[in-house]
Amino acid sequence: MKTIFEKSNNIDGITLTDESVVPNFIDEKFLRNGKCGLPQLSELEVLRHYKELSDLNFCIEKGFYPLGSCTMKYNPKVNELLASLDGFANLHPSQDDNDCQGALELMYKLQETLKKVTGMDAITLQPAAGAHGELTGMMVIKKYFEAKGESRKKVIVPDSAHGTNPASAALCGFEIISVKSNEKGQVDIEDLKTLLNSDIAAIMMTNPNTLGIYEENVLEISKLMHENGSLLYYDGANFNAIMGHTNPKLMGFDVVHLNLHKTFATPHGGGGPGAGPVGVVDKLKEFLPIPVIAYDGEKYFRKYDLAHTIGNVRDFFGSFGVLVKAYAYILMMGKNLKEASENAVLNANYLKEKLKKYYSLPYDVKCMHEFVLSGEDLKHECGVSTLNVAKALMDENTHPPTVYFPLIVHEAMMIEPTESETKERMDEFVDVMIKIYNEAKANPEKVISAPHTTPVKRIDETQAARHPDLNFKD
Repeated sequence: MKTIFEKSNNIDGITLTDESVVPNFIDEKFLRNGKCGLPQLSELEVLRHYKELSDLNFCIEKGFYPLGSCTMKYNPKVNELLASLDGFANLHPSQDDNDCQGALELMYKLQETLKKVTGMDAITLQPAAGAHGELTGMMVIKKYFEAKGESRKKVIVPDSAHGTNPASAALCGFEIISVKSNEKGQVDIEDLKTLLNSDIAAIMMTNPNTLGIYEENVLEISKLMHENGSLLYYDGANFNAIMGHTNPKLMGFDVVHLNLHKTFATPHGGGGPGAGPVGVVDKLKEFLPIPVIAYDGEKYFRKYDLAHTIGNVRDFFGSFGVLVKAYAYILMMGKNLKEASENAVLNANYLKEKLKKYYSLPYDVKCMHEFVLSGEDLKHECGVSTLNVAKALMDENTHPPTVYFPLIVHEAMMIEPTESETKERMDEFVDVMIKIYNEAKANPEKVISAPHTTPVKRIDETQAARHPDLNFKD
């Protein structure tokens, strides 16, 4: 596809005036002497160009998006409509509480709903996204121990954890201690016991974990941590697997963040901003960022008087539109939130059983909402890596799954179908994965050289990320 510069045909798209403009009111040193080098096309051609560009984007409406740990579920369009209502979209965050009772009521009711699904005693809606929620939670934990007069400096993180977990803890000044996984892909209890001492502030866990496996010893872990005077942090990235069936409070966690843009069906990634509310148990509620949304029986208001608050972690509530979408989704689903998790788990197990005959399955157990395959055997036998398989999927109207994560699985492919997908669509995915597997065996070079149908073929991904070339050179 040509760039808009290459399409330029010296036709003016729009003329603002018929009169000649003499820029004698501008100092000559600021005037351009030559052409500015911008493309010139008709308005219609400009529209066509950007429509063509948009068609190159991959999105959930275009094809299957099994991006593990990201929960790329369908975002109902009615939520977009509700978030765009004038009363929401045009409301300024600095308006007085009396002038925005509807918005505050929605936020308060969303808080109460999230308290119910997490089991937590208090919620903040401030954090901008999942990693920001992690950071907020770790700031709460740090201040909690400071208020107790304890200087705990270490946080335990499983070796299968999301990379943002150790990053968030490290940003708060904690030293990261890794706990091993056992043969089941779960936290190794015996290894954990050797790490516990008075310097451990918390453990950060995802349950189910990034392998899609439920931590069956979570209550024992909770008991060990609390007996050590430590706290438990719950990464809610995989919350889509457990809604309505259990919650972090029942598992013994003290702090949890949720990804509204994952579990509660609001766009994320290129599709829009996220939101990462944080919930805490009763003893931590005075440490939350301010303001929190409160209700005195007559009106809703922003509450600032928390005794040990960590302060403000974001100006205003910048992801308010996301909060509207999430609350609309929750109201629309109602008790079916539980079914969403059931179907997500069913879909993941269906795909796992279909694909394990072809790709290695390091942990052959019943999974939750996602599972991790390995392309290590394929790489040794045919020279076809997991990255090659991912690139080949791009030729099949399918977004590649998360690859090379978690790090404890070599040549990992993390697959999460979510509850949105039908059996027919998943069968298509299975057929494509088998097709790529067979091609790798019969003609590995075809897979290694993929993709073949995309506008951009193989690029140096490391250099593209670190040194993007954003200039057009004629």
